[in-house]
Amino acid sequence: MAKTFTPAPWPRKLRSQEWFGGTGKDAIYHRGWMRNQGFPPDLFDGRPVIAVMNTFSELTPCNAHMGPLVEKVKNGVYEAGGFPVEVPAFSTSESGFRPTAMMFRNLAAMSVEEQLRGLPIDGAVLMVGCDKTTPSLLMAAASTDVPSIVVTGGPMLNGWFHGERVGSGTHLWRFSEEVRAGHMTIDEFLEAEGAMSRSAGSCNTMGTASSMASMTEALGMALSGNAAIPAVDSRRRMMAQMTGRRIVQMVKDDLKPSDIMTKEAFENAIRTNAAVGGSTNAVIHLLALAGRLGVDLTLDDWDRCGRDVPTIVNLMPSGNYLMEEFFYAGGLPVVLKRLGEDGLLHRDAITVSGRSVWDEVKEVRNWNEDVILPRDRALTSSGGIAVLKGNLAPKGSVLKPSAATPELMVHRGRAVVFESIDDYKARIGDEALDIDETCVMVLKNCGPKGYPGMAEVGNMGLPPKVLRKGITDMVRISDARMSGTAYGTVVLHCAPEAAVGGPLAIVRDGDMIELDVPNRRLHLDVPEAEIARRLAAWEPSHDRPASGYAWLHHEHVQQADTGADLDFLNGSRGNPVGRESH
Repeated sequence: MAKTFTPAPWPRKLRSQEWFGGTGKDAIYHRGWMRNQGFPPDLFDGRPVIAVMNTFSELTPCNAHMGPLVEKVKNGVYEAGGFPVEVPAFSTSESGFRPTAMMFRNLAAMSVEEQLRGLPIDGAVLMVGCDKTTPSLLMAAASTDVPSIVVTGGPMLNGWFHGERVGSGTHLWRFSEEVRAGHMTIDEFLEAEGAMSRSAGSCNTMGTASSMASMTEALGMALSGNAAIPAVDSRRRMMAQMTGRRIVQMVKDDLKPSDIMTKEAFENAIRTNAAVGGSTNAVIHLLALAGRLGVDLTLDDWDRCGRDVPTIVNLMPSGNYLMEEFFYAGGLPVVLKRLGEDGLLHRDAITVSGRSVWDEVKEVRNWNEDVILPRDRALTSSGGIAVLKGNLAPKGSVLKPSAATPELMVHRGRAVVFESIDDYKARIGDEALDIDETCVMVLKNCGPKGYPGMAEVGNMGLPPKVLRKGITDMVRISDARMSGTAYGTVVLHCAPEAAVGGPLAIVRDGDMIELDVPNRRLHLDVPEAEIARRLAAWEPSHDRPASGYAWLHHEHVQQADTGADLDFLNGSRGNPVGRESH
């Protein structure tokens, strides 16, 4: 049973008045400097001050169009009687940040948390897009528990190439394999490049950006319908303006992240991820977010809640369509309604609207049953993220069934081991490599500490000599992540990772590995005594960062099974006013 919410009395003194209220020297100091921007004095009279946290960056392509959305949010805040202030936020781009944007998710969350805590604000609108910006700003809001609401930038329009829909990311992997197999020319590949990203916005597949937008809506942290509106659709700008209006009332009601993101809300999100065929990255982000809130969420909850949920959204990489069609079909509200009708939704979970999730979706319609499928036509009857355990991943690993090959879900094969991503890149194209389609590709040292940052390299491309046979999938196992736009029978997030001495570290070429997804088992078929001997002889790498954030990350990052957050950031620390400095 979700907890109920009772709005706080209004009017009352707001936190921002500790800076701006009164006629003393300190208040005049704070107001006076703000007045140099031309703000009228009555904006400081006790109305809610709303931070519009903007992750715009021209090097974060998914977020580069945030400017007009921010202006719409600010219009909405003004209309509702609030005072909006735009605040630049740390922006992480999966397409540009090295070694990987995931390494900086926690840094972004930490920096935005301190902005929310240290600035004279009463509420926040979180402007996010590229996949790591969404969890990082949600984690910051959870840590401060300041009233917050999300506006995502929205997905790109459909790509088209030679008459075929082109999904950003998904077709990059597919076309790359075709080039390596000799089925596509480099000139054709370069021509396709322009078709993959033909408008502003994030990935138009159900990649991690769209998955996290869906998770945000399912958690109740965005207005209903936010997840799927294309970036360039006028309704995306309207949603931004309505969100600006709504955050002012949330501040007046004192409706906080902890009121919304309950255990029931997380269970709704997990089931939603299964229904939409969402990214495995959602697992690691939601675990970290729950840790910030103090919500008891584990990998076992992912398996328990998602296991019997069918994947009904027919989108790439699991299906055929893209986010544009998903929006036209009705978007996430249709999926949430279907879950509610099937008894798979906590209907009374509160959302940022102040209404229950069921009240938001119960009247919506499905306008295209080829995109949002009936249960009897589901892509897979068990679409939830599969959590696999065994002597190769004692603390767990994950696999996305809706993107995997059914024939490989139970498989026994000989290990072909790559000690690092550089080792993989150096050897995968070697025609003398002893590998065929029955083998299991194993990639080590790509986890939270090992890469560092746990890069999206788990969906290793297949050897060219296998691709030339027409084979498009093999079992792959690693402690890395993979892009939500990717596909294949890929076991990810093995915990503990190789870099800390997890069993993955001691796998050798020729070892037999058993994958049994129905029974959630990942087994290294080596005698236990031999495994113990190898583990006892294992030594960690001495190549560690000496200083800076890389050192902080290496020393304090947790393992994938608990969300790969920094250990000292668990739990909400609240949003106190702090000490006056003048």
